[in-house]
Amino acid sequence: MADSAHSRVIAEIQNILGKSIEMAEANLGWLQTRMHPYFFSCNSEDVEAVSVLAADLHLLERNRRFILADNDRNLIIAQLGVPGAVHDALRSLPEKSIAYAQIHTSYGNVPRTEYPLEVLEFSFADGTGPLPTAAVADNVPADLVLAVQEEAGARYQDFPVDEVAPLLRLLWHNNPKYVRTSPPVRIARLLRLFSRCRSLGGISLAVEQGKGIGRPESRLLFGVANPPDRRYLLQIIDAFRRLSLTVQRSYCLTVHDGDYPYFLATFYVTTEDGGLVAEDSPLFQQLRAEMYTTQVMPMTSLTYDQMIANGMVGGPDGSLIRAFIGFCHTSLAHTHPDSYDLEGVARAFHNHPEITLQLVRLFHARFDPEADADGYPAVLAETEALVEDFNTGRRFLDEFRRAIFRCGLLMVRHTLKTNFFIAEKRTLAFRLDPAYLEALGSDFTNDLPVDRPFRVTYFSSRYGAAYHIGFSDIARGGWRTVLTQGRDDYVTAANSLFRETYVLAHTQHLKNKDIYEGGSKLVAVLEADEGLDGGRLRQQLHFLQYGLLSGFLDLFVTRDGRAADPRIVDYYGEDEPIELGPDENMHDQMIELVAREAVRRGYILGAGIMSSKRVGINHKEYGVTSTGVVRFAEVCMATVGIDMARDPFRVIFTGGPNGDVAGNCMHILLNRCANVAIPLIVDGTAAVHDPQGVDHAALRAILLKDDLAAFDPAALHVGGFMLYRGATRRQGMQELFRKVRQTPEGLVESWIVNDEFYKEYNDLIFEVPADLFIPAGGRPETVDGGNWRRLFDDAGRPRCRVIVEGANSYITPEARQNLQRGGVILMRDASANKCGVISSSYEIIANLMLSDEEFLDHKEEYVADVLAILEKRAEEEARVILARHRQAGGALLYTEITGEISAEINGCYARLFAYLQAHPEVGDRPLYRRAILDHLPAMLAREGSPFRTRVDRLPDKIKYAILAGEIASSLVYHADRDQAFLESVEGHLRRREKLHHDSNVDQGLLQPSGIRG
Repeated sequence: MADSAHSRVIAEIQNILGKSIEMAEANLGWLQTRMHPYFFSCNSEDVEAVSVLAADLHLLERNRRFILADNDRNLIIAQLGVPGAVHDALRSLPEKSIAYAQIHTSYGNVPRTEYPLEVLEFSFADGTGPLPTAAVADNVPADLVLAVQEEAGARYQDFPVDEVAPLLRLLWHNNPKYVRTSPPVRIARLLRLFSRCRSLGGISLAVEQGKGIGRPESRLLFGVANPPDRRYLLQIIDAFRRLSLTVQRSYCLTVHDGDYPYFLATFYVTTEDGGLVAEDSPLFQQLRAEMYTTQVMPMTSLTYDQMIANGMVGGPDGSLIRAFIGFCHTSLAHTHPDSYDLEGVARAFHNHPEITLQLVRLFHARFDPEADADGYPAVLAETEALVEDFNTGRRFLDEFRRAIFRCGLLMVRHTLKTNFFIAEKRTLAFRLDPAYLEALGSDFTNDLPVDRPFRVTYFSSRYGAAYHIGFSDIARGGWRTVLTQGRDDYVTAANSLFRETYVLAHTQHLKNKDIYEGGSKLVAVLEADEGLDGGRLRQQLHFLQYGLLSGFLDLFVTRDGRAADPRIVDYYGEDEPIELGPDENMHDQMIELVAREAVRRGYILGAGIMSSKRVGINHKEYGVTSTGVVRFAEVCMATVGIDMARDPFRVIFTGGPNGDVAGNCMHILLNRCANVAIPLIVDGTAAVHDPQGVDHAALRAILLKDDLAAFDPAALHVGGFMLYRGATRRQGMQELFRKVRQTPEGLVESWIVNDEFYKEYNDLIFEVPADLFIPAGGRPETVDGGNWRRLFDDAGRPRCRVIVEGANSYITPEARQNLQRGGVILMRDASANKCGVISSSYEIIANLMLSDEEFLDHKEEYVADVLAILEKRAEEEARVILARHRQAGGALLYTEITGEISAEINGCYARLFAYLQAHPEVGDRPLYRRAILDHLPAMLAREGSPFRTRVDRLPDKIKYAILAGEIASSLVYHADRDQAFLESVEGHLRRREKLHHDSNVDQGLLQPSGIRG
């Protein structure tokens, strides 16, 4: 019986095999008539896979899909085109970067089925470079270059022919197979897209008419610089589904230009009724908004799943809801991180779509440039009532969610301009009136400085969020990016994002007292994918920062005071000269890009938007911040009887030798102070403790070149040791950290467990005594109300007599007060590290008064003048602080005096600036003009300088600000306060006497002078 069954099966198999050739020929014939000719040309090097398809096509009668090729680098799938099949296939792909993808759909159903054939091909790369190939030629065939140039010249007037060859070489290097299997016209089309994407700010979308079999198709050309990586193609296909567009064919490449990847895609689509997508149609405008929103809205967002995937809203409004959630979370969580956690805020919006959609409707009524502005008040009243009447019967939860919705309502009401209605945005940006903070209530602001800012700008990006906060009209401050990996890490950082930005901006405002710009800060949090290598992390950092720059310029590029882009409804209506500077995780390439983009887009300050450029004063190269920190230290140490130039002293550091502030402080000290000993350095990579002080030669070997982990442990003195934060290994379930100690017998290596390592690593700053402590790195609030006592010994004596803050907010206000009451001379960040921002201010003045060539020709002289100014400004303030402390008999803390000085200068500045704006003729008087010149570096201001008259080139706002800043700081640093007060009183009395005299004359009680009765 078994033998009979076996024989029958064998016979059936032989029968099927006998028919296979005949079936394969029929299948091939069907493929030839139903697949676009490009299908065969694109697969001319994958003949084996097409042969398998021809042999097995009929199997789709019983199986929805089968694999044509599957290996580490390639996957080819044949499947029935049931609704959603492409979407499901993309969702099931491995977590790899797609270097190339093509989709072909048949024109007609697979025989004996109700669905067309879909052939999907994917080539994978590691995401950090071109797709590896067996051999990549150095040169593209010359005849191919000519052929593509001819096609480009004939078809595209806006595509310079001289761009073809270099772009074609890049394409060949990335994907030679695509070039070999494509006709010249197809290559020319792709290269033009590449060129447009590079020249249009990194994104381009165009539509043309293509040719299908028996019907026309719309050819969509979409390019994105530095695209999102994982599942990006899936997100695009999802957008097509929402608009009922059918993808007949698509070709998508990732091309690296040496720095970053570009996603270049061609999609052939038809509408639901089989029609075309016209460029001037409402459908194309919807498509444009959806495609560009893929830059802002990740598929991993809960809002995507809860509100976009189910069709409740489209991509653009989904990105707005996500921005609402991010704003409310960051606005509320810094005071109540456990109550207003990100997921809890998101649930409020997702679980109550009636309120969420009403807020979206209100936002459209206020900012849609095509909306009827008269309709906004009615929608506002309706929204306010809906929020205040929100009631589900759960009192506690209702109060919690009502606070969230009120915050969202405040965001809409107090936003003054937004780039939401700019289709090609890279980040959502909202410029707000800070008055919303008062409406938010003290329960959500009691942890912030009492001073309120001039502006608040919120950014919502695909890869994170950011705030820019400024405390005056003309403002400047650094742009820092906090790197996180994983959701928990991001949420923790986002909880305090608003407060951190606010405090840093306020601190900046205090330290900016010596320059014409008030203080500001831009802080971003990058939510990077977990487990990224360095290359991909840099790409995501670039994506976030470039998007923030784009959104910033969308809002602040103005013409005659109004937002330059007509799609921005501008309720503010003034120019806003805001300057940025590099800070944490801002690399040289981005610094230069910020300047170039500002020039390209016509920002009011041009390249002056960014400091520390090549055509500027690089902070690390010239040690500008450290110049002020060290000068403060020298003045303060002199008060405890130590002449740093001659006497021996001990100084400890947080911040490594490769850091701007710490590295340059060490550099200056080693050059100026022959007897300096540095017993402790702690940075993010390692800690070095050498009781005798680290070897100067060994430190110089890595100074401003390497992190502390590169220090040679062999140079340690006996008793010294190093802890390596990045050198780890595993022992079972435990992570071990490397420690190296110098002994009389030589170096001894050991490995310590996680808890022991971090206890020792974090305790060092509290245990190593010194004369001077310069915190020049590390996270804000490292020394706080809970641990400041550890900076004193058991007898209550300070372990460090002088602390000069090179890092911002390293010590909390509470800890500062207690340290000073214990006898520590402490100079806070707003005073001690102010010289970096002063230098940046002078860099911007150079940008405004000199050409790039002139600056580079005179750079060393200009920088020398600026360094002299920095030394002077640091010494001026240090001496005023110490003098006032003495005059108060120690009753005023050093940090209180810093605040007092800043308040005096900033208050005077604000009053003068407002007066000069109202009375512009005053600034042109000779006395005031000399004051402006006094502010400038000697190279610009001295008699006979060819640049002296260029003061007139400065924008009026800048001139008034320089004048106000110079007068205000001079009054505080150099005026005798008692004498100034007396002069003010006597001036008032003289004016009063004159008024009294004139009044008596008018009443006939006195004869006017010179007239006799």
